[in-house]
Amino acid sequence: MLVVTTESIPGYEVRAVIGEVVGVTARTNNQFIEGVKSLNGRLNPQLVRLFTQIRLEAVARMVDAAERRGANAIIGMRFDHRGVTTAWNEICAYGTAVLVASSDQGEIGA
Repeated sequence: MLVVTTESIPGYEVRAVIGEVVGVTARTNNQFIEGVKSLNGRLNPQLVRLFTQIRLEAVARMVDAAERRGANAIIGMRFDHRGVTTAWNEICAYGTAVLVASSDQGEIGA
């Protein structure tokens, strides 16, 4: 599955627009539960790894949604986040599920 932040994919043409797809995950605001801070209040050196893992989880859920709808690519992928409550944050990956084909050949992933 191709996932791009651009509105087109060089070398491919969009054959069908399937529609918006979303992948959502939620994380607590409790820094100790998430492992962002240690008990001494310092930042956990694994912070970047955690943030990357959270985003990858949201993208994986978005890709699953696109595959279930028959897409072979997602264009215009973006991230968003919001506080749902004082205790929880939502992290969302979203984009447009499409069916693309190589300009020279048939569909990718077929």
